[in-house]
Amino acid sequence: MSLPRKFPDTIAIILGISIVFILLTWIIPAGQFDRETIDGTDMIVAGSYERVEANPQGVGAFLTAPIKGFISAAFVIGFVFLVGGAFSVLNATGAINAGLFSIIKFAERNPKYKRLIVPFLTALFSLAGATFGMSEEILVFVLITIPLANALGYDAIIGAAIPVIGTGVGFAGAITNPFTIGIAQSIAQVPVFGGIEYRLVVWIILTLIAGIALFRYALKIEKDPGKSILSGLNIKSGEELAVGDMPELNLRRKMILLTLLFALVLLIYGVNEFGWYINEIAALFIGLGMLSAVIYRMSATKAIEAFVEGAQGMMKAALVIGLAKGLLIIAEEGLIIDTILNSVAQLAGDTPKYISAELMFLFQCCLNFFIPSGSGQAALTMPIMAPLSDVLGIGREIAVLAFQMGDGLTNMIVPTSGVTMGVLSIANIPYDKWLKWAFPKVLILILVSMLLLLPPLYLFEW
Repeated sequence: MSLPRKFPDTIAIILGISIVFILLTWIIPAGQFDRETIDGTDMIVAGSYERVEANPQGVGAFLTAPIKGFISAAFVIGFVFLVGGAFSVLNATGAINAGLFSIIKFAERNPKYKRLIVPFLTALFSLAGATFGMSEEILVFVLITIPLANALGYDAIIGAAIPVIGTGVGFAGAITNPFTIGIAQSIAQVPVFGGIEYRLVVWIILTLIAGIALFRYALKIEKDPGKSILSGLNIKSGEELAVGDMPELNLRRKMILLTLLFALVLLIYGVNEFGWYINEIAALFIGLGMLSAVIYRMSATKAIEAFVEGAQGMMKAALVIGLAKGLLIIAEEGLIIDTILNSVAQLAGDTPKYISAELMFLFQCCLNFFIPSGSGQAALTMPIMAPLSDVLGIGREIAVLAFQMGDGLTNMIVPTSGVTMGVLSIANIPYDKWLKWAFPKVLILILVSMLLLLPPLYLFEW
């Protein structure tokens, strides 16, 4: 009896997709829109598309894409290394494990609350994605959610899904996300954060569906761990928490957890009020690691060793992020992205308005494969979709809504998303297992989103 073939590693998948992208540059005609820079944002000039001389990519592009991807994603990669190291120092104090064990004991004393932890945390991450656009930051939080899921008796899928699915539906139902709604509505020249009431309804519905999906899966593997989609793979992610070696939640560890809580609140405030991003957030967590070591009275030597060990643990995640970015560089240098944009704009122009709205949404879903960045998609597509929506009589807010939902949902499963693939690498979850588990949930969310596009078309105007 032959053994089943192992699904290719994440890095092998990305390298394979690189070859496909290179082939596409030989098949899809090259084309470009004119672009203009407004307030620092590179935007397409609607109606300016024209064919240009082809620039098919080859072996050189395949070999140079990784280093170009690393250079382009340098901020995020550096962020992953530094925050991974800082969290390792925090973990070395035992504060997180002690806190997790306290949650376990609480759940044992109050079984009815244990099952609410997963949907509650999913809603929190969704709110973070919907309001201040949490994205790359989940690479920090997955270092907490995976051990928590393990400690509650669930698997790594739950630990990864809480932040990935949570922020995904948050982006899809974005309320005040400055990186998607803010940019898209500004480009579309509609009131920024206008239509917030309906988008709040969209966010509640999508978040509720996500919470129920994770709750049902957690309940299933709680009753029978063998039903875990990772069953039999002997995957170890996060730290296994055994009751016998649980550290005591003493005064120092309580102070460290309070410091962590303060840092998270400060992160949210800084992102919203001061526009913090990679540099500031990395600095915040480096400071958190240093302060935790001081509170715990950890020696400098031990703190540095823990930091280096944590950074080393992020090596594969960093590789995945850089290689995924390299995919997009191949498509950009092959001059095929604008051709794809123009083709979809022409297709949507010859259909009834409800079909056009759905085509806009599905196009944004597919475009995530090439451009998983929400702000990048907004800058590329809204200059085309906003004027197109005027011609079709569907309203620019509908085009924005189609964009935000399409941007958020498929980012949970596309292998070109550096954040999603980075989380899977940290959790040691094979991509095929994640896709098998997540795709049905994403498909349901897509179908519901298509229905949510219809009421604004016919029942009211923004």
